[in-house]
Amino acid sequence: QLGIASYTFREFSLEETISMTQGLGIEKLCLKSMHLPLDLPTEEIRSQASLVRNAGIELYGGGVIYMGTKEEVVHAFDYAKNAGMKVIVGVPEHELLELCNTKVKETGINLAIHNHGPGDEKYPSPESVYSKVEKLDPRIGLCVDIGHTARIGQDPIKETSRFMDRVLDVHIKDVDKAEEDGGTCEIGHGVIDISGFLSMLLKENYNKVVSFEYEKDGKD
Repeated sequence: QLGIASYTFREFSLEETISMTQGLGIEKLCLKSMHLPLDLPTEEIRSQASLVRNAGIELYGGGVIYMGTKEEVVHAFDYAKNAGMKVIVGVPEHELLELCNTKVKETGINLAIHNHGPGDEKYPSPESVYSKVEKLDPRIGLCVDIGHTARIGQDPIKETSRFMDRVLDVHIKDVDKAEEDGGTCEIGHGVIDISGFLSMLLKENYNKVVSFEYEKDGKD
């Protein structure tokens, strides 16, 4: 199932994001806060979410959403519930994971924790997420960003496969080098074995969303 992480379209409005997603023939969207602000009133969240659905696109998730306090955890789940999202792509502080566990059980909304590679002190790698969530509700798992995984010097195919039982979302992209300063480039023009990665997902019977997060050429 292909999706778009709307950070790809960060320089564009929600309406433009919807139009471009339609133009790509992609039917699933994960909205970042510049397209659906976290502080909108409840009715406005529902109204904006309906714009996506009325365009024939599933608003399957939201994020990346950072959660630094208990209030932010509660708010994130309320936001996702009001928008009708199935998944929060999030970055909660470690000490808030038990509260996240409780909210997942209360709402049925999945929490996919995103790894951000070099410089990320909380969740640099897929393993750093897995080690924190493996004993929690299985609806708390990983959003594996294969670009950041490569940038930290790890093999995205191997690292995603290792933790497949808890992979709830994927951000797919390519990077020009497997180093800290590696940047996003057109898929197939970088160092990640994209076809090998997709083959692994098929072999593992991955049945959730793989969302494009294209960080190059933000204005085009």
